[in-house]
Order: sequence, then structure tokens, then C-alpha cells
Amino acid sequence: MAREFPLNKLRNFGIVAHVDAGKTTTSERVLFYTGMSHKIGEVHDGATVTDWMEQERERGITITAAAISCNWSKSDVIDRKDKSQMYAFNIIDTPGHIDFTAEVKRSMRVLDGAVVVFDSVAGVEPQSETNWGYADEAKVPRLCFINKMDRMGASFEKSYASILDRLSKKAVRVQLPWGAEEHFKGVVDLIRMKAYTFEGEMGTKIVEQEIPSELQADAELYRAELIERVVEHDDTLMEAYLGGELPTNEQIKATLRKAVIENEIFPVFTGSALKNVGVQLVLDGVVDYLPAPTDLEAVKGTNPDTDAEVTRSASDEEPFCALAFKLQTDPFVGQLTFFRVYSGVVKAGSYIYNATTGQKERLGRIVRLQADKRTEIEEVYAGEIAAGVGLKEVKTSHTLCDEANPIILEQIVFPKPVVAMSVEPKTKNDQEKMGTALKKLSDEDPTFIVSTDEETMQTIIAGMGELHLEILVDRMKREFGVEANVGAPQVAYRETIQHEADADYKYAKQSGGRGQYGHVKIKIRPMQPLEEGKDVAKNVTREDHFEFVNSIKGGAIPGEFIPAVMKGCREAMARGFVAGYKMEDVTVELYDGSFHDVDSSEIAFKLAAIYAFKEAAAKAGAVLLEPVMKIEVRTPEQFMGDVNGNISSKRGQVEGMGDLGDKKVITAQVPLSEMFGYTNTLRSMTQGRASMTMTFDHYDVVPPNVAMDIKKARGVKDIVEEA
Repeated sequence: MAREFPLNKLRNFGIVAHVDAGKTTTSERVLFYTGMSHKIGEVHDGATVTDWMEQERERGITITAAAISCNWSKSDVIDRKDKSQMYAFNIIDTPGHIDFTAEVKRSMRVLDGAVVVFDSVAGVEPQSETNWGYADEAKVPRLCFINKMDRMGASFEKSYASILDRLSKKAVRVQLPWGAEEHFKGVVDLIRMKAYTFEGEMGTKIVEQEIPSELQADAELYRAELIERVVEHDDTLMEAYLGGELPTNEQIKATLRKAVIENEIFPVFTGSALKNVGVQLVLDGVVDYLPAPTDLEAVKGTNPDTDAEVTRSASDEEPFCALAFKLQTDPFVGQLTFFRVYSGVVKAGSYIYNATTGQKERLGRIVRLQADKRTEIEEVYAGEIAAGVGLKEVKTSHTLCDEANPIILEQIVFPKPVVAMSVEPKTKNDQEKMGTALKKLSDEDPTFIVSTDEETMQTIIAGMGELHLEILVDRMKREFGVEANVGAPQVAYRETIQHEADADYKYAKQSGGRGQYGHVKIKIRPMQPLEEGKDVAKNVTREDHFEFVNSIKGGAIPGEFIPAVMKGCREAMARGFVAGYKMEDVTVELYDGSFHDVDSSEIAFKLAAIYAFKEAAAKAGAVLLEPVMKIEVRTPEQFMGDVNGNISSKRGQVEGMGDLGDKKVITAQVPLSEMFGYTNTLRSMTQGRASMTMTFDHYDVVPPNVAMDIKKARGVKDIVEEA
């Protein structure tokens, strides 16, 4: 089976936004205009293609990233069915809610570009900033789409200013809106210098016309600004421009494309997806400005056998290499493994090598996705996104490759859960099914962690927020038939140390026969981030939030006992020291000790390490950490004093106040423990007229008086004082 589209005609991009910016509505228009669906599904009707889960349709929000493959011919192509004029799109519609932020994070890792959607009334919102940060991390080129220009209070200029102010000064208008609110008619293209309206059924007929006289002056002003920004990225054009020569439209587009791919410019489009205005021109922008896989640098990885850096270019001729970025349980085919192919070709029925685990597995079938529908295909080529059936051992972030040419790609790093709750099955029958359900759901979602409380033996589930856990418990019931009782949401506290300390502990027991002997000397200190470009030293084991340094000289402790010391330190950290929460970001250095030829054993050294760690933690300023959230409250001015006072009473710190339309915007940082039920409090305080959004910001030290209350609630004595 030959490749359907050449690599330079492939675009892998995501549609990302804050919740309620109109992202899924935009995706539905894309499906309709590309011919993938014959009817536009609306979010408010619960009939969308990309929001296919029952929970998504009931709540009108996106929960899981939906992958869609479709084809597009640019809107000015006369024969839209001419195959040579078509481009292949792999689109991922991502959630906008903070609780499902992992879906955005993992999607950014495998996409080549993104369309970032903004609500023209609200402008940049908190999750817009989070998503933009993920795109910056992954160096993903972006287009901006200021949507909902038909809404009451819509303002293109204010939204554009908020992009420049809160996201990037590199944004530049390539379009202007023609009208606003109920007078919104169409858009003005600043490159072609034409106006466009969208007529006929669902806006399929694009009508080009002259720019209306009232917009002519603005269009000329902003076109000049666009040209100035573009010529900065081409010395020849800049020289000609300074000499009084204007670039042609083709030169503007070619240079703009280069600048977008290099993340030097973010073009800003506008329209209204709901009113079918402007979406086709955004798709043209995807073709014109977002990169094909061939426009990007070769992907870098490590050879697991030699640790040498290796690269893979986007080519069918290179050895096969792909990254598994998402798992999804399907009731009909079992587990689906979504993967992005960076190089080479893979066929259904072939064996693939999982370089992360060192195992080989048979790829039974390959499917191309249309949200919850799928088409079986024979093979997948470089640059494409598909899903595999039959890969039982593959997990998110695993690298799949050709065994003769192994490579491990950089793993996706996910945020840690901040909310936890206990969950228990209602019946014995549910108990058997619950373990399976939780295992499958945690495999799918790396931000959903399942553990057991060693004291109470309760099952604890942890996630990114109350809604996240509520949806997962609901999925357990609907998809796996598990009825469960859940406890109240709890904050996922952590512990750490503030300075360096050491300990010398000798574990010695004699009981008639062979005794137990283990003696360790350790130093513990706050873990520092690895300097950029520096490799981990040979005597250092570095894991997520834990580092172990083996500085033993002259065989003071035999090599076979070192892993037991490391295991003991890990166990001591897992049990916590202040209030029984997991301790993180600690470096442990084992620098000396002693052993006994007969009595020393792994268990003795492990226990010595546990006691030594506890002793050192008592001296190292062990503290409790809590998640602090960034909140943004939009309220009428008359309630501002009440809202500010309420935030202060919740140990919150107000960072700033501003205006947005007729409302005041308050940004603040508040501990998560104070935010449960806050939405209801805010509504009652403001007669239901204020709204609030919340995103995780950082972990911070819990004040001593609050830490004391947390310890009492957990039945923990003040270990630090006792020590």
C-alpha cells in the first residue's frame, strides 16, 4: 500500500484552549468543512463527534483528547476534489479544563503545530496560559484564533492585547474582524487585502469582496505593521523594504511560514465558529504556516545499548521509530495504543520492539481514528498518527522501534496529582472488578494514581481535581460496572527537607545464631535540578524527585548491599516524616559505614538506612508542602471588596486586579485546601454573577499552625519535636 499523501502535505496539529472558548465547536466545523461529517454536531445539543464520551456530552466539556484524520483542499482551490491539491490533517481536539491537563501535555509532545482558540469576550484565560506554556516547552508552532466575535461584549482588540500582554509579544494580526457582536459579518485578510463573508448552508460559500471603506484605514495600518514584523526575518526582504520596495504577497507568506515554524511569529486569525465565519481560512493558515514533519528538526533519542545520542529524520527510509502517547480502553477491541511515527514504516501483524522495556510485541491491527470511530489500515508511515491493537505491555511514553536500530525518545513528564480520595467497592462482586477497572484507568491516565493506605488498607485514588476524580469514578461505574463509595476529597500534601544533615546509624542484633549487622553514614540535602547539558555522574542514581549518591571508598560497604541502602531510603521517604505524606526532592549521599563478614545482610542494611534517614530528617528541617492554586475571579465591581476579603481569609495572596469589560478581574494564589466548595461560596457572595477559574501553580511550605492541625487530623504526633 503506497503512501496516500507526501510528507510535505501532512499536518499534525492540535486545537487547544481554555474551557468554553469554543474549541470543540471549532473542531466540529473542521470536520464538516473537510467532509468528514455531513452534519455539524453542536456542544449544546450533546451531538458532537469529538466529544463522544457520555460524560462529555452530558456536561458539555471535553474530557479526553480525540484524534481525527481528514483531508483539506485550500478554500481558493477551484477543484476541491483534485487529489494533488489536498493536504492530510491529523487533528487532536484537547480538553480545556485544568483537571484534564495531561491530555494537552501529552498531545503537545507528538504534534507539529497548534491552533490556540480564545474567547473574544474573555481574552486570555488561566488555562490558555498553561496550554501556551506546554506548547513553549515542546517548541510547538502556533496560530491564534480569536473566536466568538458574534458574542455580546466581543472585542478583537482587547483579546489581541491580552495575548501580547500575557502570552507573547510575537503575536501579530493577519486578519481583522468585520464588525462585532450582532453586527459581525466576516473577516478582512491583511495579506490579500480583501474582505470575506461566509454564506450558504453552514457558511460553505466564501465570498471575496473589497474591504469596506470604514475598515480601509485600519487594514492599511495593520498590514504595514504585519509587513514590518515579517521582513525582520529575511535580510534580503528587509534590505529591499528599507529601500522603499514592498514584498509581494507570496514573499510575505513564505517568510511568515519560516518565522512561524521557528516560533518567531504567532499569526492571529479571527471569526465565529458557531456562526460558521472564518474557520476555513484558519485551515488555510494551517496549510500555509504550520510545519509538515519535514520542516522540523530530526527527533533526538538515546541508544539504550550505548547511551549515545541518535536522531531519526521524518522519512520512510529511516528505521522505524514511534512514541506511544496515549492508551484507551475500547469495549470491542480491548486496549488501543495511540502512537506517533517519527520515522520508518510499520505494518499490521509485524513485531515491534519496545525499547523502554526491552520486550517485543506483535502489533495485531492498526486503525486510523475519527474520535470513537476507526478505520482499519495496513500500514503507517513516517509523520503519521494512528492507534495499535494488541500491544499489552506498552504504556504511555514508551518508545516503539526497530530492534536492529534501538532508540529511546525523551519521556513525557506529567504533572503530579493534587487531590486524593478513598474509594471502596459496595459489594464483594464489585471488589473483584474494581482492581481491574482502576488498573486500566490509571494506565490510560498518568495523572491518575492508585495506591493503598498502609495503616487503614483503604484504596486511595489521586488526580488533578475534584472533577477529574468524579469523572473517573463515573467511568468505573459505566464502563466497568463497578459501584463504589467514595470519601471526601483530600489534598495531596507532600514533604521535603530544607537543609543538609547527616546521620550515623548502626543496626546490630544478636539472637543466638547468626546476627544482623548493618552500619551506614549518610548525608541528606535538598535535591537540585540537573544542570542543562550535564549528564548524571556514574556514582549517582537519579529518579523522579529522588537522588542517591554512592560515595563509598575502599569497600567500606560491599557493593551488593548498596541497593538495599537505597531501597531503605526510598521506603523511609514513602512513609514520610512530618505527617506521614510522601517525602520528595531529597538527595541522599552514602559516604561511609561498615559491615560484618558473617552477620551483614541486605535486610540489616535496609533497616539501618531507614533509621539513619529518619535521624537525618529530624535535623534537616523537614516540612509539609501543600499545592497552591492560581485563581482568577471575574466579578462585578460592587462585590470586589467582599471577594478580596474572602480570598485573604483563605490564606490567599491577591497578585493583581484589572478590568475586563464591565467586570473586575482578581488574580490570586490560594492553597488548594481552602478552595473546596469555593465556587458555591463565590456564587452566594455575588448573587451568582461572578465566575472563577483555577489552575495548579506550585507547592509551598505549610505554615506551622496549619501543619499542626493536619498532623492532629491524621493522628500523627509531632515527630519533629520528639526527635
